[in-house]
Amino acid sequence: MANLKTSFLLSLNFLLLLTELISLEAIWSNSSAGNSTVGCIEMEREALLKFKEGLDDPSRRLSSWAGEDCCNWLGVGCSNRTGNIIKLDLKRPIFCDQISSNTSTVCWKPLGGVLSPSLLELKYLNYLDLSNNDFQGIPIPNFIGSLNKLSYLNFSYASFAGMIPPQLGNLSNLLYLDLCAFNEHLPLPLSTPSTSNLNWLSGLSSLQYLNLNGVNLSEATTDWLQTVNLLPSLLELHLSNCELNYLPQSFASVNFTSLAVLELSYNDFNSSSIPQWMFNITSLTNLILSPCNLNGSIPKIAKGSLCNLRTLDLSYNHISGEITEFFQALSECSNSSLEELNLGWNQLIGNIPHSLGYVKSLRKLQLFSNAFSGTIPSSIQNLSRLEILDLELNMMNGTIPELIGQLSELTVLHLFGNYWQGIMTETHFLNLTKLKDFSLSSSRNLLVFNVTRNWIPPFSLKYVNILDCQLNPTFPAWLRTQKELTEIRLVNSTISDTTPNWLWNLSSQLEVLDLSQNKLMGNLPKSLNFSSLDSVYLDFNHLEGPLPLWPSVTKFSLRSNLLSGPIPIKIGLEMPQLTVLDLSDNFLNGSIPASINGLRDLGFLLLSNNHLSGNIHNHWKSMQNMLYIDLSKNNLSGDIPSSMCSLPSLSWLQLSNNNLSGNLSFCLKFVSSISLSTLDLGENRLSGTIPKWIGERLSSITILRLRGNMLFGKIPKQLCGITYIHVLDLAHNNFSGSIPSCLGSLAGYKYFNGTIFPEITEHMDLVVKGRQYEYYNQISNVSLMDFSKNSLSGEIPAELTNLTLLNSLNLSWNQFTGKIPENIGALHQLETLDLSNNHLSGHIPPSMSSMTFLSHLNLSYNNLSGEIPSSNQFQTFNDPSIYVGNPQLYRPPPLPTIFSIPSDRSAEHKDGEDHFEKLWFYLSIALGFIVGFWAVCGSLLIKKSWRYAYFRFADKMKDRLLVVIAVNMARLQRKIQAERH
Repeated sequence: MANLKTSFLLSLNFLLLLTELISLEAIWSNSSAGNSTVGCIEMEREALLKFKEGLDDPSRRLSSWAGEDCCNWLGVGCSNRTGNIIKLDLKRPIFCDQISSNTSTVCWKPLGGVLSPSLLELKYLNYLDLSNNDFQGIPIPNFIGSLNKLSYLNFSYASFAGMIPPQLGNLSNLLYLDLCAFNEHLPLPLSTPSTSNLNWLSGLSSLQYLNLNGVNLSEATTDWLQTVNLLPSLLELHLSNCELNYLPQSFASVNFTSLAVLELSYNDFNSSSIPQWMFNITSLTNLILSPCNLNGSIPKIAKGSLCNLRTLDLSYNHISGEITEFFQALSECSNSSLEELNLGWNQLIGNIPHSLGYVKSLRKLQLFSNAFSGTIPSSIQNLSRLEILDLELNMMNGTIPELIGQLSELTVLHLFGNYWQGIMTETHFLNLTKLKDFSLSSSRNLLVFNVTRNWIPPFSLKYVNILDCQLNPTFPAWLRTQKELTEIRLVNSTISDTTPNWLWNLSSQLEVLDLSQNKLMGNLPKSLNFSSLDSVYLDFNHLEGPLPLWPSVTKFSLRSNLLSGPIPIKIGLEMPQLTVLDLSDNFLNGSIPASINGLRDLGFLLLSNNHLSGNIHNHWKSMQNMLYIDLSKNNLSGDIPSSMCSLPSLSWLQLSNNNLSGNLSFCLKFVSSISLSTLDLGENRLSGTIPKWIGERLSSITILRLRGNMLFGKIPKQLCGITYIHVLDLAHNNFSGSIPSCLGSLAGYKYFNGTIFPEITEHMDLVVKGRQYEYYNQISNVSLMDFSKNSLSGEIPAELTNLTLLNSLNLSWNQFTGKIPENIGALHQLETLDLSNNHLSGHIPPSMSSMTFLSHLNLSYNNLSGEIPSSNQFQTFNDPSIYVGNPQLYRPPPLPTIFSIPSDRSAEHKDGEDHFEKLWFYLSIALGFIVGFWAVCGSLLIKKSWRYAYFRFADKMKDRLLVVIAVNMARLQRKIQAERH
């Protein structure tokens, strides 16, 4: 959007403005343009010096403001005819300026301070630019509205705030007004200007350019369009991020018939549709409505109404429907002016129409993240100017046409996230000599990327991303020719080869290397020369050997490989910039190096499922940016360090399946009450009780897993203060007492509120349906409550049936009494329900028959009675385990079958048939017995060698069977003893 503004301003409005200034005979000069013919006027010189006194100038930019001729001062322009100051240009470039008289690069710091009213002495001033400075939230002075000669006023990105003075409406000669406080590519300022209404704009009858991006117009949201409609000369209107929420759907008369640019992005129009009047402005060249929370379909375009349109951006909305009519209307424009079309991130459906090929001026076509289907139309070969083609994340299928290789201007080709199939060869890239960014994937791994081993591509890529495609088993040799690469991503691409040496010498500019989910083999180089290599993802391969140390890397992920040996002692010194370290699921041993504590920027540490041992060191205080720790499934012992628990930003702490000991409360009392969302200490040897202050101090937790420890006491009702929890696992402990009924009010089981970390692979083992399952990056979707194998008693609280998103409920192996809650059928999302091995009684509630997702049910060993609800039609309720230990529980009778009463004749005929069928049935049994018995036993009686062989085989099978039974009985006894222990 910034590029659109700059290019269009320079090509149209700024030329118009200069033309206007020339017509006023205001020819100016400054220090860079040579000396003025007439010296500056003394009164105006004094006014500038007073203005300078009010400014803060940390870079001494205004040090040239000395001497008699102010027309030679930096940023000052005078009229060659009269000597009056007509221009004051003190803008600060966003980037460093290259000073022509000096080879060094100078970066000016912004001006600040206050604006002196002495500017009013500059009575002929028609150009004032203070943009990109920092006036720290002071309001725009009222006296600016008295500079009545101004035709150009630019205060953009100057950190003005407060109310915009309505006196600006007195500037009747103003052609250009820019008060912009927002740019999507720059940080948001702390405070922005605002206005209660836009009535003051009505006085700016000559205005051609208006930019109020980032100005708070929330109080003027209902009448903004009526006011702007009073500006007949307006060419550009920019109102992005203005907190507008009203977009009129009908408008009687549009007066700004010359409007070329309309930008309303980053507003929330409350699911309005795109109004038809907007598409009737025939002068529009740029229409930008992204993102604006727009619904509905794209309005119909009258023939010839948008033939001047060059840029249309409707991305990141909720626009639906097809685009066939839209392209058909555009194709009827003889001049084909549309150059940039962005409809990405909407809900558009259907095929990309053949008429696309008639919009021949297209340079950028972005249709990503929709629901487009079908194939790429063959007419795309007509778009010879196309530079960007982005079809990512749709539902497109079929083969990718070879003619795409004829689009010689393509620099970006994104085909990622579709259902492509077939084969892609060198022909698809035949003339793509300018290609820099290429992404490709097939959601069903049906696409073969088949190029010859000696292929030399015509392009030189900077970014390559190939996912879920079938590459050759050998490592792609064509990458060796790509000397400009900064990112390589070849994920799940069926590569089963060693990583070649040339890859590590490919380019010193490489920043991202992602080769995860392949079958790469061999050792990694101990050191690398990549000075820019930032992110390395080699997860889920077969790499082996010791862990390498690559100094420049900040994100290092080698999960699920065959790495062995200890973690290098000096890892914290050799890789000081690490922010992500994931070495989970390898064969690493030894202790965790203390040097890891020196990684001050480390935010994610994942070392789970290795053979690490020893104590966890107690020096974590310097790691203030740590968000995520997973040391689970190792052999770590000792206490949990208090310095680890007290990390201020820690959100995820997973230490399960170790030999950690100590009191639970000692660790928890150091935990930050604001940040922690996941706490998994399960399968350790922790003791003590759950502290009563847990609901107050740890109110942000969403996952609490304490199963398999030696905890005891009651479940405190204060646990209900952890409002957003959605996984609560206290199984296999020694808790007693009843379940607090207030758990039924936990909001986390009623709507989704999970935490997602896109930087890493989340992993957790959860017991669901009686078995342990591994969850990767889906944990936030699990809703689980497990209190099994404790000593809990009392009745099952009826309030638990309020937890409407609950997936799994396990209360087995306790001492619960009473009935199953009558309204248990309200748990519509429940997949697992285990109430076995309790003392429950009574009938199964009829509401249980409405639990449509229930696939695992265990009610065994209770005192349940009566009949299972006959209305239930699910196989779950036919499981024999339901009836074990419930002698008074029985199945419902089978449903009656529909039949007709036969006549007497038909009954007699039926009896005859039945008698005949029974006779043949008995005869067939007798014949089968005779043939089968004598065929086997007769042969054994007659043939002695066969008889001996048969009985030897039977003896061997008997011995083997007895050995198998003995071994399994021994295993079962050991398992029972271990569970009791």
